[in-house]
Amino acid sequence: MTTPSFSQAQNAFSQAQDGKLPLEGIRVLDSTYVFALPYAGGLLADMGAEVIKVEGPGRPDVTRTGGYSGVFADNDLGEDWWNRPSTYNLIHRGKQSVTLDMTDERGRGLFRELVKISDVVMENFTPRVMRNWGLDYPNLRRLKPDVILVSNTGYGHGGGPYSGYPAQATTQEATHGHCWITGYRPAADGSDGGPAKAGASFVDFLSTWTALFAIGAALRYRNRTGLGQWVDIGMYQAGVMFLSEYVLDAVANGREGGRIGNRHPWRAPQGCYPAAGQDQWITLSVGDDAQWQALCQVMGQPELAHDSRFATLLSRRENHDALDAAIAAWTSGRDRYAAMHALQQAGIPAGPVLTGRDVHFDPHFQSRNFLERAQYPPERKMGERMFIGRPYKFSKSPLRIQGPSPTFGQHNEPALKELLGLPEAQYRQLVEDVVIATTPTTGEPSPVVPQPEALERGIIAAWDADYRQRLGLE
Repeated sequence: MTTPSFSQAQNAFSQAQDGKLPLEGIRVLDSTYVFALPYAGGLLADMGAEVIKVEGPGRPDVTRTGGYSGVFADNDLGEDWWNRPSTYNLIHRGKQSVTLDMTDERGRGLFRELVKISDVVMENFTPRVMRNWGLDYPNLRRLKPDVILVSNTGYGHGGGPYSGYPAQATTQEATHGHCWITGYRPAADGSDGGPAKAGASFVDFLSTWTALFAIGAALRYRNRTGLGQWVDIGMYQAGVMFLSEYVLDAVANGREGGRIGNRHPWRAPQGCYPAAGQDQWITLSVGDDAQWQALCQVMGQPELAHDSRFATLLSRRENHDALDAAIAAWTSGRDRYAAMHALQQAGIPAGPVLTGRDVHFDPHFQSRNFLERAQYPPERKMGERMFIGRPYKFSKSPLRIQGPSPTFGQHNEPALKELLGLPEAQYRQLVEDVVIATTPTTGEPSPVVPQPEALERGIIAAWDADYRQRLGLE
């Protein structure tokens, strides 16, 4: 296969637009791993930035390998399994790929040259790593005075007893307090349910949104002053920020928040209730007496509004178990969408509980074009795939996924030889010494489990054999 020129590679991700994309002309050097900043890089590419993903030949991104990689297209490893995992392809869409062995001074030297022609550099190593490589902010600023460096670590670079600790979102939910308030008390058996995680890596994506906001603010500052700056994100703080009311309550009132499951401190009733069908659910939340009376009317039980057990907010909270039973008896015989529409029409916040599969077919998500299609080149043998887009639209900038994820090291040659002017002989020596590569030297694919076995073992909840056909992907 002929390697495209750098300009061709760049243009391949940018189809004709009706309006200019917000970040056209901005180059981002993305040397981050796993979820938080890699996903921010994918969203920056959606907005028109030229994002160059940097990985080590012996240190491929873990979303290509092992437990973070998700599943493979068509459950098939293919000939290049490291380019096929679902997680990697979601968060690295629209990027270019360069591999550099950063443990080799030649790799670090090339990284420095790329810094000189980039606007934003992103890294998520522990604080000692970039400092030891001579690639921390004071050194990068000498290379390019107006560079914007974005560092994402567990506890920040600013000192403190935890600053040097490695961290990941799967454990950080505990240190920033989320686990304390997430879970069920009491549990189904009446005991304290104990702290619980909110998801696989919730705080990763808080850092994603934080980084996007910070990069936008830093670019605006640079446009106004000509100066770059260092954005130092502590994932711990991103998590704590979302617990503000609990922190304030503890400081001001001395009250420790606790686990409340699906309930709410001052809205009642609120919960997740069974709907008609196998494992179908609907949520609703009542905020005042008027909504409570409307709920009673929708349920066809107006007399409940005058029942002394439920007449006030406090009495509804005290008798929430009885309320849950009455509501569940009503919801369990109704389609979750029909119930949601009836409740919303009465002014009651409500929504069906959607599975990952449901999201693809939900009429509202489809009308918003929330799931977007990326077409892979024939040699990738991936066809057309659907990915989550963005939760926002711009009225004057037609955002969309600009192209598929790159293969490992796909842009080594055009980036290093065309952008940096690296001589052919030097480039070939780097290939021979595996300072750069197009195949990872380490890593294994996550296990491929046939769908029937995956269902039996509880790895997946369901399997839709005609999914791609229903979405018009084949």
